[in-house]
Amino acid sequence: MRNTDPRIDEYIDGAPDFAQPILEKLRRLVHRGFPAIQENMKWSSPTFEHKGIVFGMGAFKKHVSWGFWKAKAMRDPEGIFGGEPKASPFRIKASTVKDLPADKVFVAYVREAVELNEQGVKASPSSGKKRAPRPAPKAPADLMAALKRSKRALATYKAFSPSQKREYVEWVTEAKREATRQKRIATAVEWMVEGKPRNWKYMKGC
Repeated sequence: MRNTDPRIDEYIDGAPDFAQPILEKLRRLVHRGFPAIQENMKWSSPTFEHKGIVFGMGAFKKHVSWGFWKAKAMRDPEGIFGGEPKASPFRIKASTVKDLPADKVFVAYVREAVELNEQGVKASPSSGKKRAPRPAPKAPADLMAALKRSKRALATYKAFSPSQKREYVEWVTEAKREATRQKRIATAVEWMVEGKPRNWKYMKGC
């Protein structure tokens, strides 16, 4: 695969065991459908882009959610979007690789989604209502205890946006081993002492 983003490698490695083969296959098929696709991380989840968002996916405790950003404008000849096609772009769920569409079907959907972006088709809003921003996550006790030992790190954390706080909290809580969790907490404090967000390595100018 070309145009890969190491953040997505890290995301898949940190996902639950059942989710990893699903995420890996989705990623591979998106690249097969459009080899020039660009990988990115948005909303703390992997996205795939070409002249805008094409596809996104995310791992949860018991399933992987995935879908196409412009699903509302897609033909959906195989009915994979379900009875209510397009309530949310990334609403399709899979608990095993067997829940995914056939490779040929999925690749065809990727190509249609890319074509819509190349044509400049706009994503249709689901409703006229604006969604309320997600609240800041509650930091786990061990992370907060470590932050409180450094005034500078604590001040940085408090100044972060909800999404920046969420990136650190999820990074810590998704660690599978206690040793990994403690190492991530120590690194998080170190970076926040320097005023750095979780994904500072991928920001321009850093």
